[in-house]
Formats: sequence, C-alpha cells, structure tokens
Amino acid sequence: MVFSSLVFVFLFLTANIIAQAAAPTIQKKNIVMLSFSLVFYAWAGIRYLFLLLGMTFICWCSGLLIAGSENQREKKNVLIACATLVLLILGIFKYTGFFAQNLQNLFGVPATIPQIALPIGISFYTFQLLSYVIDVYRGDAEVQEKYWLLLLYASLFHQCVAGPIVRYRDVNYDILHRQVKTTELSRGITRFAVGLAKKAVLANGCASVVRGVLNIATDADLSVAVLENTSVAGLWLVVLAYTLQIYLDFSAYSDMAIGMGLMCGFHYKENFDYPYIADSVTDFWRRWHISLSTFFRDYVYIPLGGNRCSKGRHIFNLFVVWGLTGMWHGAHWNFIFWGLYYFVFLVIEKYVVDTERIPRALRHVLTLLIVFFGWAIFKFEDTAMLGAALKGMFGLNGNSFSAQASRLVFQNNLYFLCFCIVAVTPLGKTLGSVLKNLGRQNRSWMYVYNILDAALPVVLLFLATMALAGNSYNPFIYYQF
Repeated sequence: MVFSSLVFVFLFLTANIIAQAAAPTIQKKNIVMLSFSLVFYAWAGIRYLFLLLGMTFICWCSGLLIAGSENQREKKNVLIACATLVLLILGIFKYTGFFAQNLQNLFGVPATIPQIALPIGISFYTFQLLSYVIDVYRGDAEVQEKYWLLLLYASLFHQCVAGPIVRYRDVNYDILHRQVKTTELSRGITRFAVGLAKKAVLANGCASVVRGVLNIATDADLSVAVLENTSVAGLWLVVLAYTLQIYLDFSAYSDMAIGMGLMCGFHYKENFDYPYIADSVTDFWRRWHISLSTFFRDYVYIPLGGNRCSKGRHIFNLFVVWGLTGMWHGAHWNFIFWGLYYFVFLVIEKYVVDTERIPRALRHVLTLLIVFFGWAIFKFEDTAMLGAALKGMFGLNGNSFSAQASRLVFQNNLYFLCFCIVAVTPLGKTLGSVLKNLGRQNRSWMYVYNILDAALPVVLLFLATMALAGNSYNPFIYYQF
C-alpha cells in the first residue's frame, strides 16, 4: 500500500482518522495508531513485520539495560552491541548481494549470488531505532519502558517507510499527550493534499517524460543500448525531468507524512527547504533530506570530531560521512560514487575555492549544475548504464545531438516542465504569504484568502484523484531505500 493510491486515501487513512477521533483516551488512540501502522507495514509482506518487531525488541531491551546500569563501561558495551547487531541485520538484507557480486567479479566466488529482498523502509526505521538507543545512552531521551510504545514510534505509518527520520525525543511528548487541534487538522489536510498532488500529478508526470524520451514502457526496460541510442538533447532532458521528479516525489512523501501527523497530533520536523534555490553545495545539503543530514551530523560527523580538528582529520571525517551517505541510499556503486561526488565538492568549497567571492547568481547556477550531474549519477544504478548516460550527454556514444522523438516529447511537455520548475521554488508559498498579509490589512482580501485556502485542498485532491484513477502501482522513489 502506498500513500498515492485511492485505497489508502479514501479507505485506510479515512478509517484511521475516524478511529483516532473515536478513541476516548490517549492509550486507546495509541492502540488504534499502532494497529493501523502494523497493518500498513504488513501489507508489503507479513514476514517483514516480524523483522521490525525483532529489531524494535533489541533496541527496547538495550535501552532498558543502558538506563538501568550505573556503570558507564557497561552502558557503552550495550550500546556497541546493539548498534552492531541492528547494523549487521541491515547489512545482511541490504548489502549481501552487493558484496557477493563484487567478490564474484574479483575472485569468481560465490558461484551464485544470494537474492535477498529488501524489507521496505528498513533503512529509515533502523536509523530511528539507533537514534533512540544512542539518545538514551547520552541522556538526551528518556527510556521507554513499554515495548509497544517504542514499537509505535518505530512503525508510525506516516513516516516509517520513507521518512522523515524522526527522533524519539521529538515525538515522545506527542505519543503520550497529543491532542488534535482544529487549526492543525486543517493544516494537515492541506499539507497532505499538496503532497498527494505533487506526487500524482507532477512527479509521476516527470517520470512519464523520462520514459517518453527513452521510449520505454517501464524503468525495467531501460538498457545500455537504449541510452547509447538516445540523443544528447534527449539525455539532458531525461536528467532534467528526473531532477524535478526526485524532488517532487520525495518532498511529496514528506509533505504527506507531516500532514497526516498534524491530523493525528504528531509534529514531524520539515525534511526539505526548497533545495534548488541553494547557492552552494553546503547550502543544498542544509535543505535536502534534512532528517538524514542531521542524523549523520549528530551521530557520525560530530562524534568523529566534526570540523574542530586538523584539516586532514576534517577531510577524513567528511569522507566517512559522505561515503556512508552514499551507501545508505543503496547497494550499488553509483550511490557510493554519488556520495563521494558530493564529498569532493564540499572539500573544494571549504578548502580550495572561496565561494563568497563568486557572485551569488553564478554560485546558484554552478550549484544547480553540480546537483544536476549528481542526479545523473544517482539515477543509473548499473555502472554500464551510468557510463553510457554520462558519455551520451556529451555525444561520446556517437549519438546525434537531437532527435525528432525527444523534440516531440519536449514540445508536448514544455508548459508542464515550466510549471514543475516553478513548483520546486518558494514562489507559491510567497504568493500565499503576500495574499494573507493583504488580508490582514483589507477585509475583502481576507475573504479571497479564506476562499482560496478552503478550496485549495479540495481542488488538489480532485486533481490527484483524476490522475490516480485507473493508475497502476506507483511507489515513491525512496521506497527502495
């Protein structure tokens, strides 16, 4: 089950909101939320639910042992054992095939590559559970003595599959004391409708542009031959559409998660802050997937020494963080290349080029180019396809500069792509703020603002429903991570 499905929107989510409202006490509300969350997660496969239950149990026991011990060494040993075990479980499911494939390429063994299905959302809830245990060890979070409440935290269907990565200390109060306010319910519905429309209309539309240029029915049809025969302009259009798609897709999921949280009294932190308006790579990563960036900052980068160390050590710390960031995204070399790609540019920004001396407009253009080619690396998981795509973007495959098919796709989607470009900027939010400020000064403008504010979620929900009607399974990009 995915958020961008009519079954989820009109059956599952509606039933959850009604059941939450009907539950008279916070304990019963939590029981309702846990029940819905476990059903949602088990929808992808009941066997994966047992993995979530087991990893939560490990971290729950570890938290109790840490909180109950007076010996600092014992606490540290429990933390190390817990982190090692849950990361080992993550590694087995996520990286066994990757390492086996590389060993086979180098040494011819093993004879067969184990095929292990990746449990949905395992990277996200593993990091959430790890942050809980580490925060208990540090004294930054209170230990949760009830297993089922920690399981509720780990399995909240709003965000357990694709984030944002939520810290236990940030939602503990909401779990125990939340109340649904009318204003927050209204904001949550609007935020959810915005996210649903971004996914169903814009992100899925960008995906159709990509497939149209490449002349493939599904992503599974992509091959080296297809990329080698795609024109230079076509490949640039593919990467542009994917650059728009991945932001609209992932930020849509975060919008929907935050919106559903508000509907139920949970307050999740923002995960995106218009990253495509950034004027440096550092600024981009302050705005993109904020929950992941802050996780690596707080639990890897700072413990390694951060930037309060020698230049060589600082570069090493950045190398570790960005190597891990790449690996976290997937068990393919392109993700590691992608992480190290950003490591190189961050080092350049910090130690080679004084970016402040570059005009801001030029910094913005350069940052977008860096991000653009970064998404080219990110998209093509197969190294042969990645090589063919990057070479083809500069005509090194012997491919033509332009082709009639890609020109036709571009012409048919020109206005749509322009709208998507506007959608990834804060222009819409700014116009809303301007209209609201006018309403504070003039009652007529306030009527206009209130009408538009009430109509927006209805219109967006209608458009999303039309886009999803009869649509096939369309998971979010980050479901695979």
